[in-house]
Amino acid sequence: MSRDRVERAVFGVLRWVVIAALVVATAFPFYYMIMLSVRDIQELILDPAALWPSTITLDTYREVLTSESGGGQGFLVFIRNSAVIAVAAVLLTLAIAVPGAYAVARLRFFGRRQVHFLFLAVYLFPAIVLAIPLFVLFTMLGLRGSLAGLVLVYISQTVPVTVYMLRNYFETVPAGVEEAAAIDGCGRMETIWRVTLPLSKPALMATSLYIFMIAWNEFLFALLFLVERRESWTVSLGLSQLAGGIEIPTTVLMAGSVVLTLPIVVIFFAGERLLTEGLTAGAEKG
Repeated sequence: MSRDRVERAVFGVLRWVVIAALVVATAFPFYYMIMLSVRDIQELILDPAALWPSTITLDTYREVLTSESGGGQGFLVFIRNSAVIAVAAVLLTLAIAVPGAYAVARLRFFGRRQVHFLFLAVYLFPAIVLAIPLFVLFTMLGLRGSLAGLVLVYISQTVPVTVYMLRNYFETVPAGVEEAAAIDGCGRMETIWRVTLPLSKPALMATSLYIFMIAWNEFLFALLFLVERRESWTVSLGLSQLAGGIEIPTTVLMAGSVVLTLPIVVIFFAGERLLTEGLTAGAEKG
């Protein structure tokens, strides 16, 4: 047997071994979290290492989702707040970033090649550096404790990187298509709406998922702005309170973790193809 055939056979086997190891390493923690969330607490105490529960119970999810007045943790309200914040952040960020990215990609002005890097440089500032100035500003404006104020904070964090991402994709859209639309009588905004945006669906999907995941999972600003009003808490903030409670069983904490994680996982796999296309498109243009 030739050396080439041996190497191909060995690497062919090793490839699947590495893939299997990576799948187990990434999927096992999520699997174990789900198993803990449906186990009875007494069974967990007696056999914490069991990978499959002898009995499955959904009482933990009932406790997590039931309102606080009903003896639960009130996560339905937190889910609603997180969904409102995340969707609003996505829509408003795109409304601001799409014209900005298009201007950087198509219009000619002084400093055009540097301005998108300046947008990205703003995003590189650590969140903790901006936390205190934003906290003081929003307190003075009376927006602390409101969902609208938190949405504005997230927009300030996501617009710079969204402009950077969309600018690279807009440059891959053939200019001749837009010129043909202009000849047919379309104005600049009409060209963007009817031509550029339909051709940019993968990039828009990728950036939308990115913004949604940031707004859904973010904790620091949610803690700073909403901690005083429980009815305005997000899922991540509610989960942190579960983790800090001594009287909260581990199974209930894991149920809350599943509630926080599952929507992101479902949305990611639902839009995985468009997400991959959006992140890789325009990579050669730089």
